[in-house]
Amino acid sequence: MAKSQETFSKKEKEKLKLKKRKEKEEKREERKASAVKGQSLEDMMAYVDENGNITNTPPDPKKRRVAIAEDMVIGVVKQAAQEPADLIRKGVITFFNESKGYGFIKDLKSQDSVFVHVNGLVDQVKEGDKVSFEVEMTHKGANAVKVKIEVVEKVKPVVVVEEVQPIIVGDEEKTV
Repeated sequence: MAKSQETFSKKEKEKLKLKKRKEKEEKREERKASAVKGQSLEDMMAYVDENGNITNTPPDPKKRRVAIAEDMVIGVVKQAAQEPADLIRKGVITFFNESKGYGFIKDLKSQDSVFVHVNGLVDQVKEGDKVSFEVEMTHKGANAVKVKIEVVEKVKPVVVVEEVQPIIVGDEEKTV
């Protein structure tokens, strides 16, 4: 006798498919029965209360506030323009790789490390040089531009030579 074409697992899979199909059909019929067509516009409206929550009750007109469009800030608050003197900073080159053309400057005021590229240099620099620079913000962060070596004026020591005046004490003359 030949073996049955349908095995036990095939029969179980078929039963599950039929069960899922029936459940899906029942859910569809339930949705159709509970769906109310022709709802009024008022029933479909949603409101936002003074706290920003969505509700189905309209807001109280007594709690209404007038909003002025100019007072609303969307995005980042504009910063006041800085004076040109504030833009120029002073620092020390902490690292500079001449072969790759980049380095870092330690800002003396804020102690931040600022990236510098050879394209932002006005003068040739090396590690340990005191420089003045401007900071430009890029998508990667702060970048030093217009980097110049600070010229430190050497103060020449001043030697004061006093004239020697003779002091006369009695009949003798002494030099001090």
